[in-house]
Amino acid sequence: MSTPSATTAATPRLGPTLDSEITWLLHRAAQRMHALTGEQAEVEGLSLRDHIVLSALHLGGDLTQAELAREVGLDKTTLMSQLDRLERAGLVLRRPAPGDRRARIPVITEAGDAVRAKVAAACRTVEADALAAFAPDQVDALRHMLVHLIGDSADRGSCL
Repeated sequence: MSTPSATTAATPRLGPTLDSEITWLLHRAAQRMHALTGEQAEVEGLSLRDHIVLSALHLGGDLTQAELAREVGLDKTTLMSQLDRLERAGLVLRRPAPGDRRARIPVITEAGDAVRAKVAAACRTVEADALAAFAPDQVDALRHMLVHLIGDSADRGSCL
């Protein structure tokens, strides 16, 4: 008969349970999805944050750098560093904003969109794998709930 070691017996289990706080569950789920999709971005030489910025630029809208920072939930300084790196890699270019010579509008390049599309396809696959235990209507319900929770808020800070 074996007995659990003192270390094993003293280690608390902090895993998710049905009575866990929703905020904690969402945080842990986001961490898991960040890890899975971040790995896909890294295959193409990008960080997950790079991919998110490229994806936002792909959606268009001619946003200034400051507007883009708000939309993706990044500090302006952090976004500028991301854009500098993406621009050096030829994935983004910045053009002057009409009517404000100080403002710049980042634009995804053809090369940037090509790498974004490859990462997006790989991310769709890992997301589908992660959600494979759920019926399609459950996944749709989850998406609706998350969209509703997020709303149209422009929260400060970043989870990236």
